[in-house]
Order: sequence, then C-alpha cells, then structure tokens
Amino acid sequence: MTFKDREPLGEERLHAIRALPKTELHLHFEGAAPPDFIRGLAKEKHVDISRIFNPDGSYAYRDFVHFLSVYEAATSVLKTPEDYARLCAAVLEESAEQGVIYAETFLSPDFCGGGDVAAWREYLHAIRETAEAAEKTHGITLRGIITCIRHFGPEQAKTAARCAAETKDDWLVGFGMAGDENKGKQRDFAYSFDMAREAGLHLTSHAGEWRGPQEVREAVEDLGVARIGHGVRAIGDLAVVDMLAEREITLEVCPGSNVFLGVFPSLDKHPIDALRDRGVRVTVSTDDPPFFHTTMPDEYENLAKTFRWDEEVFTDINRTAMQAAFCDDATRDAILKRLERP
Repeated sequence: MTFKDREPLGEERLHAIRALPKTELHLHFEGAAPPDFIRGLAKEKHVDISRIFNPDGSYAYRDFVHFLSVYEAATSVLKTPEDYARLCAAVLEESAEQGVIYAETFLSPDFCGGGDVAAWREYLHAIRETAEAAEKTHGITLRGIITCIRHFGPEQAKTAARCAAETKDDWLVGFGMAGDENKGKQRDFAYSFDMAREAGLHLTSHAGEWRGPQEVREAVEDLGVARIGHGVRAIGDLAVVDMLAEREITLEVCPGSNVFLGVFPSLDKHPIDALRDRGVRVTVSTDDPPFFHTTMPDEYENLAKTFRWDEEVFTDINRTAMQAAFCDDATRDAILKRLERP
C-alpha cells in the first residue's frame, strides 16, 4: 500500500493534528529569528541590512549558497549576550504558541563570541537563563547543541568543539555540524567530533541534504553520530537506508525546508514516508522556519494532507524524537508524559 491508498483526513482531524503537542530536534537558533526582530535590531544599531529583505519584509535569497550569506548577514546584528537573550525569548514564545513543548537548537560559538571560550560562556549563560524563564512562562523546554560551521573549515571547527567540551552540562547536550555540505568531507572534522565525544556530548551532523547517500554513510561511519540532520538523500541507496534502520540512527527531517530549497520538487516526492516505512527513525522539524515560510503546525498539516498521516503517526514520531533527544532521562520522561494523548 502506498500513501495514496490511505484514507484522506477531514478538516476536523487536520485541526486536531495541528494542535498536537510537538517536539523539534533540528532548529537553527539564528535561523528561527523572526524577520521583524532582526530588522528592528538592525534599526536600533543603525546597521543597514535592507538588502536581505523582500518588499513584504520576509528574508530574500536566490538559492542555498545565497541563503547562507543572508543568514550570516542577519546574524551580524546579533552582537551581545543581551541580543541573544532577546532572540531566545522571541523564538521560544513563537514556538510555544505553535504547540512545541521540547526543542533542541543549534548554536555556534563562531557567531556567539567569535569562538572565544570566555565570551561564549557569557552568551550561553544569557541564552540558558532566558530559556529557563520561558520554560516557566510558556511550558517549552529548550536544550542546546553546539555546531561547527562546515564551510569555515576543520581548524575553525576545533574551536567550536573546544567551546563545547569546556561548557558541556545538562543544558548544552550535543555537538554537530552545519553549513555548506559541499565543502570538504565529513571525516575532515573527525578530530572535533572526537573531542566532543570524549567530553560526553551527543553527536549529530548535517548530511544527505545536498550530497547523496554516501555522505550519510560517511557521517555515521567517520564521525560516529547518533543522528543525522536531514539525511533524506539516503533514499537513493537502499543499503544506506537499511544501515540507518539497523543502527537506529535518527533522521532530523525538515520536509518544508527540503521542498522550499528544491531538494525535492514537491512534498509528495519527498521520501520521509518511504524512509519511515523502511524502518528508519524519522522526526519532523522546521530547520530555519521564517526563511522557509513554515511552522511546526504547517509541517504537520502538510504531511497529514500529503501522506495521510493520522494523529497516531505524529504521536509516534514525537516519541521517536524524544527517544533520540540529547537531554537527560528525567527531562525525556517528563516530555514523553506530556506527549500522551488523552
């Protein structure tokens, strides 16, 4: 049976699916910044970054590489720990309004303090303090994953890994890699991942968004990650798909982002359903939501309409996400209880 053979869901069911409590494992912190927030901050600082916005106020870019430069331009107005605290408050308020109860977000010391450990500690403290306040106010739990930036190169990645190793605790729980997947090889960054692993951090890496199945295999075999950011191009080699299933590697899938950027031409051509049917642990995230004009409720509704996933499928996907989450067991158990539908 293919997804086209399943019964379509009515509007009442779709509304119920949008309202489900949600978990998100793949969220770039600066990439979640509302455009109005960045534009307002730029105005406060008298910085002209008007070129990165469309006339309607949304972010403007041509393709993935240009997206990276726009992302970095938007991030350039975030100069202080206070700026990041304000960003954290804005992002978590918005996520909580969309029903997200647990999220893990990617943070880069390259943007927060320029890779200096002492400066990074100040940024981390500001973000964590704001996140803890938001948990009390909005009921959303946030955890951090430090990322090195692939196109900044392996040597710069060691700086990020050092920041991660020296500040690892029960809030900063993981280490990963983001950036331009077409630069270098996964194994070029093995030293940094080894450093993070020895510090007790959980590991993830972007792979298989732009490059093919072999990139996914290399992330698993050369870096020893437990999760893959995206990983969707694994579908091109069923041996890699089966390897992911057998090793219980979780994919942080961002369907709306993949379609928006042209990784796949449309959602019905996206392999998330096929990967799940093959036994791969898939989860759902937004990636950089305002850049890709998506939200978690939108992701859920679009997947439900396209693949005819019902409430039980999404509940199962959220359980999968929490089983793969990098948080401590007490946090995991608390969130799992909140995910149970009455």
